[in-house]
Amino acid sequence: MRCNAFLALVLAAMQPAWAGQPQDFQAAFAAEARTDDPDFSGFVASRGERFFKSRHGTDWRCSTCHTDNPLSAGKHAVTGKPIQALAPSVNPERFTRREKVDKWFRRNCNDVLKRTCTALEKGDVLAYLLSLAR
Repeated sequence: MRCNAFLALVLAAMQPAWAGQPQDFQAAFAAEARTDDPDFSGFVASRGERFFKSRHGTDWRCSTCHTDNPLSAGKHAVTGKPIQALAPSVNPERFTRREKVDKWFRRNCNDVLKRTCTALEKGDVLAYLLSLAR
């Protein structure tokens, strides 16, 4: 019985790691960016937009699947699978679950960049997406 209560307490304490708001992820990316670069001064939405819409040595860019307008739905370039709008102002489920944020940045950065995105890149893209209003 005590073990179940302890497990419930641990799971409840871990909840912030599972769910949050886009600004929570922005803060986490900022902390990581400061570790990578002590001169880090913040994320820039315009830099995130350029990153989102630019090619990075491959045929793909973020907008290949998510469209040039993240307020709109997209579709996967290979499978044709529909992708809901990326901007949190249109799709409030975006950037609220840690495991999904980690999973999709990992996969998409590998597809577009052939490497992991830096905290600065993720934070800039999120700043851009948060700047978009319906």
